[in-house]
Amino acid sequence: MTSNSGVVLGKSRNRKCGDQYPRSGISDGAPEENFTGPVVQIKQRGCRYAPHVVVVQTNQEVWVQNDDSVTHSVHPIAHVNQELNRSQVPGTPPVVMHFSHPEFIRVKCDIHPWMHSILAVFKNSHYAVTDSKGVFAVPNSAPRKYTVTAWHGAYGTQSKEITVSPGESQDLNFVFKVTPY
Repeated sequence: MTSNSGVVLGKSRNRKCGDQYPRSGISDGAPEENFTGPVVQIKQRGCRYAPHVVVVQTNQEVWVQNDDSVTHSVHPIAHVNQELNRSQVPGTPPVVMHFSHPEFIRVKCDIHPWMHSILAVFKNSHYAVTDSKGVFAVPNSAPRKYTVTAWHGAYGTQSKEITVSPGESQDLNFVFKVTPY
């Protein structure tokens, strides 16, 4: 289900697209050395980017593939990482990208202005993306105090502090308020 603001909602009207990540408490937020994660693929299909929100780690390979019969552009508007803008003709190999610094990057098609995606680049694996019910988990979190931040492309961020004890899991709920026009 999509609301009139373009936000994807679940059956109980909870949001389906968002990221949660600890802002503090993870061994100084150090990058994971020797990370060799899988290639992350973004498809241009039906003049839309899919998936809409993509999460990767720094230096993880991202492929953008044009599955449409029309030309698109791949234009990640990076502020910390290097920006690029490539035309992508149907049937050509994917555009391959890497980002070496954490940031949220808006990716757009300059030919079709309604096409956009968000690429969230993190320096380690301490993040989660909500499922279709708005549920998330950050497994293997060491016992300690955390500041967890929830991000949503339309509603911004919220942060909450939690303390995780050994062998414990905790529920953490974020409620984003829609501001009327």
